[in-house]
Amino acid sequence: MSEIQIFGMSPLKGEISIQGSKNAVLPMMAAALLHRGTTVLMNVPDIRDVACMTDILEHLGCRCRRQGDCMAIDARQIEQTAIPDCFVCAMRSSIIVLGALLGRMGEGGGCYPGGCLIGARPIDLHLKVFRELGAQIEEKDGHLRVRRGAGGIRGAEICLSYPSVGATEQAILASVLAEEVTVVHGAAKEPEIESLCDFLNNMGAVICGMGTEHLMIQGVRRLHDSSFRVDGDRIVAGTYGAAAAAAGGDVLLKGVKPSDLREPLRILGRMGARIQPEEKEGRIRISMDGVPGAVHICTGPYPQFPTDLQSPFMAALACGQGTSRVEEQVFEARFAAARALRAFGARISIREREAVVEGTRPLMGAQVMAPDLRGGAALAVAGLAAEGETRIGNCRHIERGYEDICRDLSALGARIRWVKEDGT
Repeated sequence: MSEIQIFGMSPLKGEISIQGSKNAVLPMMAAALLHRGTTVLMNVPDIRDVACMTDILEHLGCRCRRQGDCMAIDARQIEQTAIPDCFVCAMRSSIIVLGALLGRMGEGGGCYPGGCLIGARPIDLHLKVFRELGAQIEEKDGHLRVRRGAGGIRGAEICLSYPSVGATEQAILASVLAEEVTVVHGAAKEPEIESLCDFLNNMGAVICGMGTEHLMIQGVRRLHDSSFRVDGDRIVAGTYGAAAAAAGGDVLLKGVKPSDLREPLRILGRMGARIQPEEKEGRIRISMDGVPGAVHICTGPYPQFPTDLQSPFMAALACGQGTSRVEEQVFEARFAAARALRAFGARISIREREAVVEGTRPLMGAQVMAPDLRGGAALAVAGLAAEGETRIGNCRHIERGYEDICRDLSALGARIRWVKEDGT
């Protein structure tokens, strides 16, 4: 295991290209199962979660070939319909493979999903989607099995009580090859949902209503070979925006849509940053001269503030001035990073779903462990604004979603590097 070493208090300056989106590419890889042929994805990030999804697809019978940031998935022959426990427990996103297996093979199975420990994250809406499409569900000893019912998988009108991204993806994947039309009311509106629909339409699916809470999927008999470029990762871009706010400086983030980050960019502006979005060019310039000012952040489904950026922004506020409030309305247990930030001298108090952050500058370098994916990135943000040395362990969490956070931040002038167990 390696650690991240940071010597803070160096402003960030320069430009970097943002990697492909983790939350977009994983459901696309699952969707490749629906086509009895080859799918090519471009701008695929080199992260642990993509490696895990690749292992799942290969276990099921796909042939996956990667060259640089391009991945070709040959799904002509699917031999298995059960996902091994080791993959499901490692990555919660693996549950979306069930919808694709149901649509392609008529059945799929696996244990209950794992991944980051950020609350219960029940899958009741996923199961509701399967039932309304006509699937039968067996639950036994912590395992699920979904099977096509006697009437097959048929279009349905599905009403989601909450705009769950995962449940919306399940509905899309399970109904693309179904008989008749499926309408999803209360669908998630995240950019990653729109990307998945664009990707499937590019394969021959018929989906409309993207960007609204009403999706319509007209079932088709077959899909065709295709290639598709994955958008830049808005959460990685937002993390580096929080880093710029914490450390100060002037950074240009390329390869990401500013419109996908409207609320985080608005919050950065209220914190004192100067924001120059360039939608056509797909880039954002973020400049920060002073220290972050106090703001109120409340997470919620898109287009509200993304829960995945709550921890990195909290880290930036911890080294600012004034009293900020952060309300977590998506997951009930996502303040593990707040507890870790206290090791830097951050003054953060937690009351149920709200964290009160009293800005303190400078923070002090600390030896900490990454509690989860985004919490680990938040500790890196704090280290950039801390005096002295910071060491972050348990970095496998960070590698699940960031190609190389040290490479990117050091390209902006940060004093950050990977340190192996032998100190090199």
